[in-house]
Amino acid sequence: MAAIDIPTWAARLRAWRRGRLWSRQDLGEKLTEAADETTRDRLPSQEKLSEMVRSWEAGEQRPDELYSELFCRAFNMNEAELFSGEAAGTTLWHHLTGIPLMAGTFSAEDEERTGRAIEDPKRADDRTAAYFETVLRAYSRPDLRPARTINALSPVFAAIDGLRRDSRSGIHRALLRISSQDAELISRMHYETGNLDEALAWSDRALLAAHQAGDERLVAYTLARRAGLQDNQGNPEQLIGLAVAAREHVLSPPPLEAMARRHEAQGHAMAGAEDMCHRRLEESAEAPREGSKDDTPIVFDYPAWLHNALAAGCLIQLHHPADAIEILERDLSAAPSNYLTAYNMARLAHAYADAHESERSAGIARQALSLSRQTGASRAMEELRIIHDDLHRWSHSHSH
Repeated sequence: MAAIDIPTWAARLRAWRRGRLWSRQDLGEKLTEAADETTRDRLPSQEKLSEMVRSWEAGEQRPDELYSELFCRAFNMNEAELFSGEAAGTTLWHHLTGIPLMAGTFSAEDEERTGRAIEDPKRADDRTAAYFETVLRAYSRPDLRPARTINALSPVFAAIDGLRRDSRSGIHRALLRISSQDAELISRMHYETGNLDEALAWSDRALLAAHQAGDERLVAYTLARRAGLQDNQGNPEQLIGLAVAAREHVLSPPPLEAMARRHEAQGHAMAGAEDMCHRRLEESAEAPREGSKDDTPIVFDYPAWLHNALAAGCLIQLHHPADAIEILERDLSAAPSNYLTAYNMARLAHAYADAHESERSAGIARQALSLSRQTGASRAMEELRIIHDDLHRWSHSHSH
């Protein structure tokens, strides 16, 4: 594997930061939080700290004793682990590939084996595939900002792509499966950031890899997820076609069939076919979801809130805001703070606007805007723009 032109400790700092999905500004804030009150008052501005982090990661200078201690506190590591750890090879391959270095997740042996496989794909085996599946699961959480998930998983896709081209046949199919799931998740994250073109391009990659793997359930899952990209594109026929193709695909497990029927209901709502919409929603509600037997080793996700969220969207499309409000308020009462919740809050504001409750709509919209900024929920912000011309007024009042 090629050498790097910066000190190992500098590459390690960058790898640990990126593995936590922190920007340089985030790390500067973490250093400030790690300082005691007296020291905090002596630290430079966040802008200056971000520049200092850039300089340290470039190896231009090593952090002094004060900042070394703050780094250790921020990363919850000791100085030997952070600045003079023995796993130089691990640091090297993470630095060169951009694949996140995840603290406390893998053994030194797993890191070394994966690094060797990156260097020589013929060494890739089941443990290599398991390594990347673990990474994918770790960065599939909805509490992570979509743009940062893209940055973390795009290098993973590139590495798997290189491995599967040159690996032995026994591991090839497993790598294709993981590649498809990785691409599908990146597609969804681009969708959440408002970039539909990139979302569709990554969806194409996911579908191609699923076909190449010969995994019919994964093909059906990817088709159903692609249908979800079409919910506001004004083409109900295309959405319905994708959803039907997913649920009629061979071997579709019951939870996946239910998800496909929900997306099909969306298409019927967009087309104004109220009876068909309700029929598909009823069918999806009757289908087994959580706990259904599914022995396919795929990172399928069937979140419990999905049925209600899509049902509420259908009701908004069909101009039944009161029913949508009832569903969304119930589900949002204990919802976590993430980009999905931000979008559902924006939909609730939409429903209140349709119900001519402008004051309630504005109040919910302010909360949705705040959470959208906090979580990077660009799609939620687009929903807010659809229903209110005075988003800039909320933004200005929120900032004060």
